[in-house]
Order: sequence, then C-alpha cells, then structure tokens
Amino acid sequence: MDRSKPRTSSDKKNPDTSISRRTLLTTAAAGVGAALVHTPGTSEAAPSTTAQAPAPTSPAEAEGYERRLVSEIGERSPFEHAHRLVGRVKPSANSLTPLQDLQGIITPSDLHYERHHTGVPILDPDKYTLRIEGKVARPTTFTLKDLKSFQERSELRFLECGSNGGRAFAGIRPDRTPQQLDGRVSTSEWVGVALKDLFDAVGVEDGATWFRAEGHDGGWDYAIPLLDRFDDSLIAWGQNGEPLRPEQGYPARLLLSGHPGGPNIKWLKRLELNGDPIPEQAVNRFSSVMGPKSLITYPAYPNVLTEHGTVVITGLAWTGQGKVESVDISTDGGATWERAELQQPVLPLCQTRFRYRWNWDGGEAMLMSRAVDETGDVQPTLEQAHAAREANKDVRHWNTNIRAWAIGKDGSVRFGLKNVKSSEADAG
Repeated sequence: MDRSKPRTSSDKKNPDTSISRRTLLTTAAAGVGAALVHTPGTSEAAPSTTAQAPAPTSPAEAEGYERRLVSEIGERSPFEHAHRLVGRVKPSANSLTPLQDLQGIITPSDLHYERHHTGVPILDPDKYTLRIEGKVARPTTFTLKDLKSFQERSELRFLECGSNGGRAFAGIRPDRTPQQLDGRVSTSEWVGVALKDLFDAVGVEDGATWFRAEGHDGGWDYAIPLLDRFDDSLIAWGQNGEPLRPEQGYPARLLLSGHPGGPNIKWLKRLELNGDPIPEQAVNRFSSVMGPKSLITYPAYPNVLTEHGTVVITGLAWTGQGKVESVDISTDGGATWERAELQQPVLPLCQTRFRYRWNWDGGEAMLMSRAVDETGDVQPTLEQAHAAREANKDVRHWNTNIRAWAIGKDGSVRFGLKNVKSSEADAG
C-alpha cells in the first residue's frame, strides 16, 4: 500500500473482525426480545414486542461510524500516516524518523530510525552469545539468559547517527522536511544490564583503557575508550516495553550514553578489552559525546500558514552532555531571541520538546531555534560549525548548527539556510 496516501475503510476489510451496521442492529434487537419474553415471578409470559421495539443504537452508530473488534496487536488509526522515510533499499542503508509527526519525546519502536551496513540479521535468541575477553581476569561467554540474570536497568536515551543533519550543513536545499534533515535521531526506553556490571563480572585488568565492540553487521565494529560514564551504559535487550526490534539489534545491542550511533554496536557478539585501540585506525572514526542541538518541527517545509495571528512554534532539542538547559527562538533570522517553554519532563540524554507562541503578521520571517545544555555549550551557527570543521578535518560529524525556516508572505515555509563556501564536501 502506498502509505503516502490516506487510508480508507476499503483498505482493510476483514469479515471476522468488521461489524456491519446490520449486524449491530440485529444483535441489539434480539437482546431486547429475549429480555421481554418472560418475567420471573409472574404467572404468564410478558407480551413479546420484539417486532415492534426499535433497536437501541449509539449516537456513533446512528451516524454510520464503522467499528472493528478487539485484536491481538493494535494498529494506528487509518487517519494517521506517520512512517519512516527510506531513501534506498540496499544492505547498507537507513530509514528516517518522521520527527514532524511525533508527540512527546518517546519514538514508537516501529518509527525509530535505523542504520545498518549489511542488512538486518535474523538471530535466534536461544543461540545468542556475547563473548567478553582480552584484558580481563575471567573471559566469559554469556547467553541471553545469562545477561538477563543480572540486575535489570531501564534508561531513557536518545540515539543519533553521527552524520545526522548533514543536509543542514552542506548541500542545502529549501525543500527539505524535518524528517529529511534530521530523521536519524530517536528516543526510546531501553532495558538491559549495566555495562559496568558485566565488566565487574569478568574483572577488568589494570591497563585496559579501550575496548572493541563487534557485532553481526559485516565488518562494522568500533574501538571505544573506557570512560567513567559507563555506569549508565547498557547491553540492551528491550525497547519501549518489548524486545528489541530486529533493525535495532535484536536480541542484544550496546547502548552508550550520549555517544553517536556508530559505536552503539547492534547484534553485539564480542567485546575485547585492551590497552590500545583495536584496530588503531578506529580512533579516527570514534567521536565523543554530542553537543546541544535543536530543530523546529512546526512550522516547517512543506507547511503553509493560512491565517495571520498566533502560531505555536514547536520542536525538539537534545544534547549528549546531560540536560537541555534552555531553547531560544528567533523570528528575525537571529537578530533577537526569546526564551521558549520546555515541555516536561526534561531528562538527561533525551530529546526535550519546546514550544513558543508567535504572532505572525503576514510578513516574511526567518524562524530559528538555539539550544543550550547544562554544561553551558551553545548550539553554533552554520558559519561557526564550518569554521570548526575547517580547523579539525578529522571530525566528520557534529552537524549541530542552528537550523532556520523561511516564512514567505504567502505563508509558505522553506528551509532557510544557505550553503557556506568551504572545502568540506557535501555531507548530505
């Protein structure tokens, strides 16, 4: 089915679960008749008026609303059409979260962005193992059952691909939606065992300063420094109240705190602790925690403002350095800024929703959002981001620059940034 088109009742008709108007009326009439056939405690049956009694109907049924019966797995309303955006269907590919269609901060599991390099492996949980070896006192192979025998932890965390937002940094075009710009970021509740607990179980030896994480995604692996933040990092097997979806690493994956998606290895099979990066070139691919970032999701392309007056600007902000401290909004291209309202809860290492009431007078405007996190870091401008990239060519990520939406006099909304001349290749 083409999910870009609204679904109608004709898209799904199941004779076992669909209730017709005639069925409801007939059933209701039969129930009334049965109730009137006999009255206990009297010597004669009550007169039957089944044929004359009108069947009771609910207001909704009287208006012709369709019904469906209880089902084993729930589904969205046929009037809702949020879906991931898939640019290509290849082993090395990704899908993008529809940021503009979401509410709150939790991303539904089936809308969480995905990124993999050799396709999604289908692994039997009963045969799954995780090996931890190297500079440890007790090299150990854990089954999924073994992992679940440890103290279980639940953490709310965002994940973001390190190259997310490249289309807002280079190769900029006006006809990009929030999903197309920044759709490789999502927030979930993750359940698993603390990485620290597993390291304690195997006995990390002195001199172990790095570990290599290897999964079932072809040759995709990472060397990761042993940091003091791993107390709240997980080997996760659950997501949003259910087992991981296969594209999210079923049956178990690495979930680091605040780091980009790359080193958060999915379908995890081995951790090797050593005193140096393995291989050494992996250090060049490793990037540490992400700074503050924000994105207005409404109004945004392809929205069109149709009435002058109050417009509620909404969006998302996040940072890998703890909590979002504040978000400011500019409606004049950054000349002046006003403080937006942060929607509770504001949690560390999670997306935070913000809103700002703006009076649109029908003229041209340039909307921007600027996030500040609890470390004091401020989301940079596009020019500042390019300057930082020019100064450090090894950093290929961190497309955290301020985004902008240009409002036309006709109410049309377009992505408002212009390309900055740089030796940097198109990151989009």
